[in-house]
Amino acid sequence: MQWGFITAWVKDPAKARQPINAKSETVAELPTFRAAFRQRRCLIPAEGFYEWKQEGGRKQPVYIRMKSEEPFAFAGLWERWVGEEDEFIESCTILTTEPNELLAQVHNRMPVILDPNDYDLWLDPDVQEVTRLKPFLHPYPPEQMTYYPVNLRVNNPRNDDVLCVEPLPQGVHRPSLS
Repeated sequence: MQWGFITAWVKDPAKARQPINAKSETVAELPTFRAAFRQRRCLIPAEGFYEWKQEGGRKQPVYIRMKSEEPFAFAGLWERWVGEEDEFIESCTILTTEPNELLAQVHNRMPVILDPNDYDLWLDPDVQEVTRLKPFLHPYPPEQMTYYPVNLRVNNPRNDDVLCVEPLPQGVHRPSLS
């Protein structure tokens, strides 16, 4: 799937707004996400994610993961856009919520991370009642998560290697770009 939600009714996906995340507080009401929230939910697997923490006059990238180092899944929504000549694009977005106590130190939002015990119900297309879905949209328990500063190389999409997730050595205040 393409990351960046494309609603089914847009005429030209290239010119359409393609949100990469959706606020869980309004997802059931907004026309952009309302139908997908009820009928097209997905899991977006991850081992961790990045956020940029304000430190003085600069932003320090941090890598956020589970303390157990196990993979996890974000709550997502998906949509299928179909063009005039049967071309199609399947796209998705990640739901966000207020941060837990740990991540509030880093950012004012966090992705909705689902408990593995909830995957089946989240994915069940027969479950469409907002009252059954809203309870999933809460911050993940902070005691199960951790984060640490990483090298500034994560700021460049050409860098896609293990160095992007290695913790900075203790006492390093200004990571290198290499």
